[in-house]
Amino acid sequence: MSRSRQPPLVTGISPNEGIPWTKVTIRGENLGTGPADLIGLTICGHNCLLTAEWMSASKIVCRVGQAKNDKGDIIVTTKSGGKGTSTVSFKLLKPEKIGILDQSAVWVDEMNYYDMRTDRNKGIPPLSLRPANPLGIEIEKGKFPQKDLEMLFPGMSADFTSENFSAAWYLIENHSNTSFEQLKMAITHLKRQANKKSEGSLAYVKGGLSTFFEAQDALSAIHQKLEADGTEKVEGSMTQKLENVLNRASNTADTLFQEVLGRKDKADSTRNALNVLQRFKFLFNLPLNIERNIQKGDYDVVINDYEKAKSLFGKTEVQVFKKYYAEVETRIEALRELLLEKLLETPSTLHDQKRYIRYLSDLHAPGDPAWQCIGAQHRWILQLMHGCREGCARDLKGPPGLHSTPVDLDAEVRAPAPSHLGQTASLKRGSSFQPGRDDAWRCRTPHRVAFVEKLTKLVLSQLPNFWKLWISYVNGSLFSETAEKSGHIERSKNVRQRQNDFKKMIQEVMQCLVKLVRGALLPLGAAEGGGRQHGGWEAKAELSGQWLAHVIQTLRLTHESLAALEIPSDLLQAVQDLVLDLRVRCVVVTLQHTAEDVKRLAEKEDWAVDSEGLTSLPCQFERCVLLSLQSLHGVLESKPGEPSVFQHPKTQEEVCQLSINIMQVFIYCLEQLSTKPDADVDTAHLSVDVSSPDLFGSIHEDFSLTSEQRLLIVLSNCCYLERHTFLNIADHFEKHNFQGIEKITQVSMASLKDLDQRLFESYIELKADPIVGSLEPGIYAGYFDWRDCLPPTGVRNYLKEALVNIIAVHAEVFTISKDLVPRVLSRVVEAVSEELSRLMQCVSSFSKNGALQARLEICTLRDTVAAHLTPESRSSFKQALEALPQLSSGADRKLLEELLSRVKSGMHLQLACFQAAPPPAVKT
Repeated sequence: MSRSRQPPLVTGISPNEGIPWTKVTIRGENLGTGPADLIGLTICGHNCLLTAEWMSASKIVCRVGQAKNDKGDIIVTTKSGGKGTSTVSFKLLKPEKIGILDQSAVWVDEMNYYDMRTDRNKGIPPLSLRPANPLGIEIEKGKFPQKDLEMLFPGMSADFTSENFSAAWYLIENHSNTSFEQLKMAITHLKRQANKKSEGSLAYVKGGLSTFFEAQDALSAIHQKLEADGTEKVEGSMTQKLENVLNRASNTADTLFQEVLGRKDKADSTRNALNVLQRFKFLFNLPLNIERNIQKGDYDVVINDYEKAKSLFGKTEVQVFKKYYAEVETRIEALRELLLEKLLETPSTLHDQKRYIRYLSDLHAPGDPAWQCIGAQHRWILQLMHGCREGCARDLKGPPGLHSTPVDLDAEVRAPAPSHLGQTASLKRGSSFQPGRDDAWRCRTPHRVAFVEKLTKLVLSQLPNFWKLWISYVNGSLFSETAEKSGHIERSKNVRQRQNDFKKMIQEVMQCLVKLVRGALLPLGAAEGGGRQHGGWEAKAELSGQWLAHVIQTLRLTHESLAALEIPSDLLQAVQDLVLDLRVRCVVVTLQHTAEDVKRLAEKEDWAVDSEGLTSLPCQFERCVLLSLQSLHGVLESKPGEPSVFQHPKTQEEVCQLSINIMQVFIYCLEQLSTKPDADVDTAHLSVDVSSPDLFGSIHEDFSLTSEQRLLIVLSNCCYLERHTFLNIADHFEKHNFQGIEKITQVSMASLKDLDQRLFESYIELKADPIVGSLEPGIYAGYFDWRDCLPPTGVRNYLKEALVNIIAVHAEVFTISKDLVPRVLSRVVEAVSEELSRLMQCVSSFSKNGALQARLEICTLRDTVAAHLTPESRSSFKQALEALPQLSSGADRKLLEELLSRVKSGMHLQLACFQAAPPPAVKT
């Protein structure tokens, strides 16, 4: 459909600015043919059609609405012309805010009413009436830091209501980006506001003169009408007549409606009673609600309702309210008893305990429920500890056996082999050795160890919550704020006494723990006679060192856990003392068991000799001691805060004696092995090192071990013990901080040397005596006479026999241990030379041939064993030669040399063993 008119065009608006709901007149062209033709009118984007009043095609009157835009066009839309345009614009101003105490000469439009309670500046008292923007221009907050402004204007303030108001601070904070022109406008605004205040009430009267005049005219008109009536002089005034009529009407109405009004009063009374019931139904229903909430466990709801009822009706004088409030108190008292009973029940969680204590404190329960709970918990812990002891004691009286809980202690006692066991042969022998308690380490937990584990676990499960409950009691976190305020003074008076009482409780728990553990683990004397009282464990066999170490670790962890709760160290000192006593006992027991194991090592001797003349026994002994010390590593190591095991001299002396006893027990084993009868020696598994080059004569396939060979083997082991094993063990003792190591070494070495000397003398006696005893009969065999003998042609058979016997000794010793050869042969040669010297000195006289024969035999023997001569043997040979007549001629000396050379060449194979050999390498 085509339009018949041009689009509307707005060419003017008056006024061109104003606040919302300002009445404006719009002028223009083609603004419509009538009110029905006007279908749209917007000012600044707001639809103003509802308030528009069409006057003519060039004039429209309307009110401006609440628009989003501050400035915009005026658009008129008509049916005949469509949507129009505008050549002017309207500026929307912010409305002036009128407070509830502002004076106004006209009726305030509710649209513009300003309530300071909804103003942005919340919290400003209405009576202050301070304007939000005193300058009347837009506030532009600056980005200056508050701290910098405070430093720039010390002691001043940007609040214009403050006595220390600083205008510069206010401008920097709110108008740092405002132009100078706008600041001039602000000055004009301030002056205008000041002038308004100076005019006071007169300004408001001037502004509302028309209103006053209208009111004056109305009053004057009423007065004139009454004057014109004229009846006042005859029948009285009009107002008097009106009053009489109204009084008669009132009396008539009272007569007619008295019954109705009575029923109304009764209904009002009933309604008021119902209102009271409805208004105070909280109190009337409270006893039943308390019962229901207690059954459901909603104690918080009960406490909140009780606090509300107490604040409303606690001091009421109304009898009905008193009656119902007394019923509420009865229910609350029953709740207090119920909560106290639940609080003292055991077992219970810390959360429940704190909850019940808070409930009781909110209900203002008499006494100190929190302290009662602490006392009940203390008694419960002691009861559990004694119950644990009684339960384990009953289990012990049942069928004998071990506890069902397996504990692997193998990891705690694993130990590497000693350093000298790295050699192939020794390692193979040492790897077959296992201590006698290896199987016991993997056994199930003994009753007493299980009891200690169960007891410590019980303490660690109960004591932390007990301690936390006390801490909460001390710092007041158990109580609500109101209960804390009411009970703070009373608790502060008793806090010192409470601290002392709680300290005694902790000490009692610690002492009970220590006594029970002592009664279970330590012997009767160490447990101070309390074995029977604390479990009756003294009749059972003592625990091994490994189990004691396991218990010590358990108690250490227990102490660490308790110390982590920040329990004072003096309260845990009893546990520290117990750990120290157990550490000492563990060391003693372990060393005693080690001595028993060492004693059984004699049964493990296989007499298998390696290339150095050693059996596996020294290695087994060192390994046994090393494993024992390694099992004590954790026990001997002092944790933070722990004293040394060896701090007491008595302990040092006891451990030193036990260590010496271990050494002496092994020395005694060696002595027993050396004197063991031949029939008791098991040679089924005997072997020798095939690398030995001199396996002849006395050693063959199906040989039996002689007592002399056993003596040599033990002597070889003794030498090795003196040079290596005992020194290594002393080093191990030192690494583990043992005391008195010098004494241990000295006593052990002295005992070992004594045994070595006795065994050596026994062997020399067995080997040298037959040789020495055969010399004299051999010399004088066949009625030989030194004074009447033939010229010498060589050495006689007795000397050859003596040399062969010495060679046999050499072979026997060399087969066992090369290192013993010089020592043994030197003593044998000393004995032979001494006997030979004695025999020569006993001869009264020699013939020439006899002297030559004697000199030949003495020189042959001396030169043959020259590698094993000692100062004593050299002296004996010298004395023997000095007892002979000197050779007078060179022919005799030449003959002697030829005979010596002939004898040596004839027996060079047999005499080869006597050749000087390089010194043996020292075994490391």
